[in-house]
Amino acid sequence: MTTTAELVEQERRLQFTRFTNDDAWRLGCLLVDLARERALPVTVDIRRGEQQLFHFASPGTCADNDAWIERKIRVVRRYGASSYLVGQRFREQGSSFEEKSRLDPDRYAAHGGAFPIVIADVGLVGTVAVSGLPQVDDHKLVVEALEHFLEG
Repeated sequence: MTTTAELVEQERRLQFTRFTNDDAWRLGCLLVDLARERALPVTVDIRRGEQQLFHFASPGTCADNDAWIERKIRVVRRYGASSYLVGQRFREQGSSFEEKSRLDPDRYAAHGGAFPIVIADVGLVGTVAVSGLPQVDDHKLVVEALEHFLEG
């Protein structure tokens, strides 16, 4: 299990210097390629602000995955951190996000898979999200794709 400190470090490390529509396309295609190579049933969503720049749903997914993405993205926007990190912080306090956040669980889900797109020295500008796997695996897939994207 990933610790809060490790999750915070991921977010510190995985920042952009810019984020264009073409960047969203390339990152989205990278995520889709990783999922296809592993036969993973995932939905991928990338947004800058309110604008959806990339969306893909592989076979084996359904509209519920889109609903999960919406709920996870709301958590990232509200807390300025990955949906997994937000949930982890509540778990480390001995409670759950659903129990203690006082937010509508039909609109917010602090489950792994949505990650903030942050431009260094600017802040949060968007989100990249995956749904379809157990939450830890959704989170790990996004982190892996971001690491590859930002290295190249």
